[in-house]
Amino acid sequence: MRIGSYLLDNNLFLAPMAGVTDLPFRRLCKQLGAGVVVSEMVTSDPSLQNSRKTKLRLAHDFESSESLDLPYQSEPGIQAEPGIRIVQIAGGDAEILAMAAKSNVELGAQVIDINMGCPAKKVCKKAAGSALLKDPKLVEEILKAVVSAVDVPVTLKIRTGWDETNKNALLIARIAEDCGIQSLAIHGRTRACKYMGNAEHDTTALVKQSVKIPIIANGDIVCPQTAKQVLDYTGVDGLMIGRAAQGRPWIFREIDYFLKNGQLMPAIENSEVEQILMHHVKGLHQFYGEYPGVRIARKHVSWYLADEVTVASAETKEFKKTFNQLLSGDEQLVAITNYFKQ
Repeated sequence: MRIGSYLLDNNLFLAPMAGVTDLPFRRLCKQLGAGVVVSEMVTSDPSLQNSRKTKLRLAHDFESSESLDLPYQSEPGIQAEPGIRIVQIAGGDAEILAMAAKSNVELGAQVIDINMGCPAKKVCKKAAGSALLKDPKLVEEILKAVVSAVDVPVTLKIRTGWDETNKNALLIARIAEDCGIQSLAIHGRTRACKYMGNAEHDTTALVKQSVKIPIIANGDIVCPQTAKQVLDYTGVDGLMIGRAAQGRPWIFREIDYFLKNGQLMPAIENSEVEQILMHHVKGLHQFYGEYPGVRIARKHVSWYLADEVTVASAETKEFKKTFNQLLSGDEQLVAITNYFKQ
């Protein structure tokens, strides 16, 4: 699969997720089999461009690479963005989005992705994200403005529509193709669905049959088997995995292996889970600084251990409770080491 002139390592995408797909997590997913990783959604609002949160979301490099030793990196010591630098932008004004696209390209973005799929209320109330699906004319205006503003590929992420009676993904896809969009990712839910219920991929399959640009299916792809089912059913060019990668970044290599070989990989060993988790947490400490990094690490550790909780592990529940009270990076690393020893 290609995006513009870029040949992808494989057709598995890490979905952009605000508060999740930061640089440390993108690096990890890329090293564990993702063909493409996409940055967190960043606002196009000029008044927020200099905020610490926005700057961190736009970061393509660690400020320092000397203290972090990631075991999966192919070039030791390199802490830059892995693979193609794709930045997702959000907003509801064509001119401002075009300016944001240009600014991000100047900062190193190699592909600009436009968010028209976020269902969050705070995004939609600003006529951004999936709220834009209600206004196809504005969608066309935005896409034309952004595509003409930059000389890098522009991609788009949408949902199937606003609600069950207003599914217009096919119309938006045709507009996108006409405007020069290079690929289209479709989450198989409407905005009204948010993340409830089951994703449907009938709409995605219809879009794939109707346009020529690459189509990427997103929604409820949670294991190698569902990945193959969605790929076979829709005939899409790529698959996008989001929440299923939280706490399980090796899902990409599992899916890639299954698609290529028709059989499952051996289950990951606890020793490797520990190694991955330790380096992820160290990366968060370094990237954000110890104080915020410690707090951000808590949710990631909880995701890594989620399966343990589902089998009613009292020890894991108690560990998570204690871990969430730790205040230093060293304490977190010691706690993780001790947990896996037990």
